[in-house]
Amino acid sequence: MLFKDREEVLKMASNFKIAIHRNDDNLHLKLMGDFDGSSACELINTLKNKCKNIGRIFIHTNGLDHIHPFGQRVFHHNFNMLKVRTIRIFFTGDKAKKIAPEERYLMENQNQNYAYGF
Repeated sequence: MLFKDREEVLKMASNFKIAIHRNDDNLHLKLMGDFDGSSACELINTLKNKCKNIGRIFIHTNGLDHIHPFGQRVFHHNFNMLKVRTIRIFFTGDKAKKIAPEERYLMENQNQNYAYGF
């Protein structure tokens, strides 16, 4: 299973968590719980702090329960300001369309939704 070995879990506001797993130059972030403004800031900070020597980031959204519109706006605004131009970012799972900053980044691939960043 992807997140069993060497998993780091960051706990945020009330019930939000980010499970972090790195293999080679890939970083996997598994989002769990409710996604609000605080959660959005924590995700942005995690992206800023964990992207050294990373080629691809996979943000897995199947563990999200409720996505608050304010959290979505905070994430979209700050995501566009990230300085990770050389990193490919993929959003996967049922909530990928709600989290990905723009619809033009979305495409279907093997029943998964991916948003390509930068």
